[in-house]
Amino acid sequence: MQNSNRNANPPLLAVAIGDPSGVGTEIAVKALATGEPQRRSCVMLIGNIDGITETAKTCGLNLTFQRVTDPTEARAQNGAAIPVFDDAGVTMRDYTLGQPSAAGGHAASGWIDRAIAWAEAGTIDGFIIAPIDNTSFKLAGLPKPLPTMHPPNTFLLRTSGKLRFIPLGEHVMIRDIPAMVTKANVLHVTTLIDKMLRRWGVPTPRIAVAGLNPHAAGIEDADEIAPAVAEARANGLDVTGPLSPDTVFRRALHGEFDVVVAMYHDQGQIAIKTTGLEEACAIFIGLPYVRVGTPHGSALDIAGQNKAQHNTMLTALNAAARLASGAGL
Repeated sequence: MQNSNRNANPPLLAVAIGDPSGVGTEIAVKALATGEPQRRSCVMLIGNIDGITETAKTCGLNLTFQRVTDPTEARAQNGAAIPVFDDAGVTMRDYTLGQPSAAGGHAASGWIDRAIAWAEAGTIDGFIIAPIDNTSFKLAGLPKPLPTMHPPNTFLLRTSGKLRFIPLGEHVMIRDIPAMVTKANVLHVTTLIDKMLRRWGVPTPRIAVAGLNPHAAGIEDADEIAPAVAEARANGLDVTGPLSPDTVFRRALHGEFDVVVAMYHDQGQIAIKTTGLEEACAIFIGLPYVRVGTPHGSALDIAGQNKAQHNTMLTALNAAARLASGAGL
């Protein structure tokens, strides 16, 4: 169903459906079928309309889709149908559900590029990228990792319910992490997340900074993290740390902090995925617009079978709508 109960000026969000061979289309249409995202935003899909329509039928969803040429036309739909931008670059004849393909890789990359271009031009207020498949990108001859998947000078804020964390870096080997934990890096990420959360409607973000070592009792904790926290506090930020990494995430989950600055990827990711993957999403920090991702892959093994859970996409859509409208976390 579509829901036309909208705010006066809701944000316009786009969903790039990801690899058309995977579950991205399925989780997108299932999320929109709840009607919940449409109560907070206008939502358009970027992808091949034949695959989108067929997926909705397979899932038994009574949805209406309308092909549009640009965001202005999408906004004009005003709930009458779900707008779809289809660049005609791929159809269902060009790929097989459940199998990676060059056609799918090229299509997914192009749809992401389109969403970025619109966001940079200010014609949409934000976008969500549905699951992609690196094998399809490889078959398409595209670089790995795809540059657009993680823009330079950006960081990923992961959320799951009340638990949120942002790491200093992503897939860094454990042996290389201590060199990354510097006063400059900790201060930069802490200041950046404070700035972004204020922009999105959190008046005074409560930030916890995790230590690197057990009980936050190592050289890096004393010589790098603690001075960064002290300087951030001197600059007016509400920051606490370094805190023992074995308790800080529980404290954040119980509402003591709005976000945790983690020293590395798995330090926070283990906590997020233990808390609940289906309520999780990833928000890009450092961009002038809202960009959100889902925390799982294309799940080719269940594509086209109406088995994919859509809660991650629903979480991503709702988070993007709140942030784009300045409604906070």
